[in-house]
Amino acid sequence: MYIVALVPARSGSKGIENKNIKIYKNKPLIVHSIEIALKSNYIHDVYVSTDSNEYKNIAIEYGAKVIIRPKEISDDLSSDIQAFQHFLQNIEKIPDIIVHLRPTYPNRTIKLLNDTIDEFIKNYYHYDSLRTVIKIDKTPYKMYHIEDNQLIPIIKKHVFLIEPYNQPRQYFSDTYLHNGCIDIVKTSCILEKNLLSGDKIYPFIMDPNESYDIDTITDFIISEQGC
Repeated sequence: MYIVALVPARSGSKGIENKNIKIYKNKPLIVHSIEIALKSNYIHDVYVSTDSNEYKNIAIEYGAKVIIRPKEISDDLSSDIQAFQHFLQNIEKIPDIIVHLRPTYPNRTIKLLNDTIDEFIKNYYHYDSLRTVIKIDKTPYKMYHIEDNQLIPIIKKHVFLIEPYNQPRQYFSDTYLHNGCIDIVKTSCILEKNLLSGDKIYPFIMDPNESYDIDTITDFIISEQGC
């Protein structure tokens, strides 16, 4: 199968200015995802999708190919699937599998990357995608949002349970959080279903202590100093 890595890296980050190229361990942040992808024997080509010529030049310098993404699908509210659909519309050879590597997770290892790809290939005919997740202690059945100054339960029903948010947590199964480390998707899922994960997602469970996704400057400092 033809497998590519895609590193989406738009400019214009609000939380950390130019986050995707901020120097992290002596290299622009985006470079760590490019380099780990280039080390994998499973991955044939490494692409960066960006709206920035500066980012483009950095990506090319470190061995990636680049697809320039329009500004209108590169803002704060743009979705990942828009970037993936644009990517597939602008490459010469359509891959069978896309490995999604976010620049904000620079500490993934080559073993982890290869293990996830290997696991997905083994289960290729049974799943649309794979996502790395970590187990969390809290359950969404006890979560709310606020609307018009009123608490609204996120989940109002659960099988036979009335008011699940008032039931003992032992009623509920373990809960897992997508940690943003590695996502893998069949290209057919995007092209045929217009979905980025599809109906059947393979869970690749990671140790919560290995989760180093960077969203804020505090995350950046802790990740760089602690990993």
